[in-house]
Amino acid sequence: MADNKMKRGGADRGLIALSEPYEVAYWSKKFKVTPAKLKAAVSKAGRSAKNVEAYFKLQKHKAADRARIAVSQPYEVSYWSKKFKVTPARLKAAIKAVGHSSKAVGAHLATRKAPKKAKRSAKKKAA
Repeated sequence: MADNKMKRGGADRGLIALSEPYEVAYWSKKFKVTPAKLKAAVSKAGRSAKNVEAYFKLQKHKAADRARIAVSQPYEVSYWSKKFKVTPARLKAAIKAVGHSSKAVGAHLATRKAPKKAKRSAKKKAA
């Protein structure tokens, strides 16, 4: 949408003018967000509609990734290691085996813990 009604070129259509209520309404509807979220995105990503769209996609991607374990982030490795009560090395091995999903890693680690306990109790009975 053009923020200057005298300009009708393509370059002006790719910009979001927050000073125009009809543009805020249009872009909010187009991106399926509230006007407040649109204003926040424009302040972070700039006035370009492409940049704002990419920003919203990134935010949706981040929201979907909350249950993923990022091995490249030491604080995440520490957090998930404590949560699953395993060493960071064991956590990384489980991630390598089943992927980055915290649910899959938790299930993998739970199945790995059960047989070891059974083996230990079998050794104690044999001794």
